[in-house]
Amino acid sequence: MAGAAREVLTLQLGHFAGFVGAHWWNQQDAALGRLAGDKELPGELCPDVLYRAGQTLQGQETYTPRLILMDLKGSLSSLKQEGGLYQDKHLDAAIAWQGKLTTHKEELQAKNPFLQNLLSAEGVMSSDGVWRVQAFPNGKGLPSFTKAFSPTPKSLIPPEGSIKVWSDFIHVQLHPRSICIIQKYNHDGEAGRLEGFGQGESLLRDPTYLEELEDRLHFYVEECDYLQGFQVLCDLHDGFSGLGAKATELLQDEYAGRGILTWGLLPGPYTLGEPQKNFYRLFNTALGLVNIAAHSSLVCPLSLGGGLGLRPEPPVTFPHLRYDVTLPYHSSALLATALDTITVPYRLCSSQISMVHLADMLSFSGRKVVTAGASIPFPVAPGHSLPDTLAQFGGIIPWTPLSACGEPSGTRCYAQSVVLRGVDKTRQISQLSPGTSPSSPLHACTSGEEVLAQYLQQLQPGVLSSSQLLQSPCRVVPPYPRFFSSRLNQQGLILDSTHNGTVETIPVLTTLCSSSLLHRALSRLAGELANLDLRRWASFLAAGVEQDDMEETIQELHNLAQCYKNGDSLIN
Repeated sequence: MAGAAREVLTLQLGHFAGFVGAHWWNQQDAALGRLAGDKELPGELCPDVLYRAGQTLQGQETYTPRLILMDLKGSLSSLKQEGGLYQDKHLDAAIAWQGKLTTHKEELQAKNPFLQNLLSAEGVMSSDGVWRVQAFPNGKGLPSFTKAFSPTPKSLIPPEGSIKVWSDFIHVQLHPRSICIIQKYNHDGEAGRLEGFGQGESLLRDPTYLEELEDRLHFYVEECDYLQGFQVLCDLHDGFSGLGAKATELLQDEYAGRGILTWGLLPGPYTLGEPQKNFYRLFNTALGLVNIAAHSSLVCPLSLGGGLGLRPEPPVTFPHLRYDVTLPYHSSALLATALDTITVPYRLCSSQISMVHLADMLSFSGRKVVTAGASIPFPVAPGHSLPDTLAQFGGIIPWTPLSACGEPSGTRCYAQSVVLRGVDKTRQISQLSPGTSPSSPLHACTSGEEVLAQYLQQLQPGVLSSSQLLQSPCRVVPPYPRFFSSRLNQQGLILDSTHNGTVETIPVLTTLCSSSLLHRALSRLAGELANLDLRRWASFLAAGVEQDDMEETIQELHNLAQCYKNGDSLIN
């Protein structure tokens, strides 16, 4: 399989998943543009893993995400469900009716000024009504706006008040088979909401939606030469948790042996003033985790909130970011950045690690739920080497938890996958003068990979660790939020004084970990459910969940928690 792309099909289920996905695909597109314009940057990641090549009706070559996206009516704003690449206003359906016709045309929503400016930087609408995109120098793919961003024009930075839905800031062109809108439920308003797990499950019992999903799966899967699996971004807090459970069950049944990595997304924060919403959130999260874990190779909750339960916990903080956790546009950007780095192992050009291998390493002994952590940005200072930076942490964990399971201190790690990106060759090892003694074992290492591996062994002795070190950083050009500290320079390095420029790239460190922290988190979740009187929430049960289902979920949470009870390798 040397040189062959090991394709991945992405599913995005839910509106917050749409926010995370929009940032995710914008960052992939920014990376593509960087590769096209910078011959010195190593091509470490294989874009064909996530993208597919195609051709429009006009013969225009395209390079679009291999993506199926499901959301509710009213979530698209000015974005067309069929996308803009393959439209042709001259291809009208034949009409057999010879009588009088009345045309009803829905008024299109105007694009916000930010998207209008972005599109003008990327291509033009021709006189025949077809969007003509700029091509990459290598002849492949969609245009990237990144080369126009130095310095960044203010018109290309979205006003935060203008971002209402994820489609307000996604600039990547999608294939007509990508977007599937669930017309049965509304995105906005108080009525017709997809609130409960049972409602989501029932959608894929409906032949209309089931056949729609199956057709889209077959379209993408059948053109793959070596499909390694599926990455599923799924909202856990609402009815999409039920849809995600049925979708992963379908994937497991139809594509046995392929990897299914599910990222359970939870927006934050929440308040005690909305009891029904909070209880629904708890029920959906518990049911979703248990059922999705049963059908996935691995499932990882992702949230900037402090806990999975009913009691509000403070959101996580990052030393060099000033983000607003109440804005999905902000919180989803951080989760997308973490995902962009966490998923590196199965997207590398050179690595033989697949989704299945990664899941097998982390999920042994029934531990199919894992936690994530990230350092955004990883704090590298100009003139400092990687050994210098890691040595400054001492025995402190260098990443911030991202799974709403609490602090890892005092818990035990069983296995982990760690990725560090954005450290160039000149900083990966200590540049010692001849005859100079290394100040630590890390400074004596002869490669960056050895530095990272030895550091992880010192931090958590005896833990099964897989580590990857990349030179290419994470791209954070607009429409990525401008929430960085003024002490970051253009490359995301930490300065001693303020900097007036725009941050365009950052180094990022992530971990995906199986640890005894999950014993505590899953046990607490089960305990909170067991203490509730479910009869008070008859509306949730009426949506298709039985009392027996909840009792079984509580038991399954306890069973999952037991898988994480014992072990070695204490985390400081």
